[in-house]
Amino acid sequence: MSVKVLFVGESLVIHRFFDKGVLDFMIASSFEDEGVFFREALRKRGVEVHHIPTMEAAIEFPENIERILEYDVVVLSDVGSNTLLLHPEVFMKSKPRPNRLKLIREYVIEYGKGFLMIGGYLSFQGLHGIARYKGTPIEEILPVGLLEYDDRVEVPEGFNPKVSKKDHPIVEGLPETWPTLLGYNKTILKKNATMLAEFNGDPILAIWEIGKGRTAAFTSDCAPHWGTYEFLNWKYYDVLWERIINWLAKKI
Repeated sequence: MSVKVLFVGESLVIHRFFDKGVLDFMIASSFEDEGVFFREALRKRGVEVHHIPTMEAAIEFPENIERILEYDVVVLSDVGSNTLLLHPEVFMKSKPRPNRLKLIREYVIEYGKGFLMIGGYLSFQGLHGIARYKGTPIEEILPVGLLEYDDRVEVPEGFNPKVSKKDHPIVEGLPETWPTLLGYNKTILKKNATMLAEFNGDPILAIWEIGKGRTAAFTSDCAPHWGTYEFLNWKYYDVLWERIINWLAKKI
């Protein structure tokens, strides 16, 4: 039976304003699906992926443990905590709803499932700290501690992560040096967590066993812009994500 992944985030709507004169202007909108790289990489390796785009997550992300348990691994990528905390019923109508960050923690610790956070401007703490996962149930289960402020490390000249534990099944046999990335979220490795890839001593890929489950943090991006096309077209791109997911699902 194939591993089932609930993948949330990595999409956006872009609005463009065209000023054509004193009173003449236009607005055009477009949808950008940046989750296609990660999603298709896993599907090519036989992993079943259900993708909830960022703008649908506030409504579509499961609100009870039974629905989340339909999946072996939950992945959050570039989707802020407010999106999962503030169902429209909460934000617009002041009606209580389940705390889905607590549900993810329960899913991992009590039910032995897997969780992965992938970096970006709305991951970990993110741009200006607006992702706001510091102090949440998600930080409790991550293999890394979060900063209290904007945690981005922008590396416009590019950097190359290096494998730091070559014998782990996730990275065993992969090149020691990985393709160029353009930035990452700075985090602090937790005690008893394992760093598999790093840059300047900062975790790029870290894993942890907590409670009955497993978690991982990939602090750079699975898509543009931190993810360069050198990385996205890397012949091990599919392999890396498949191995991370299989480890989280306790298949390796």
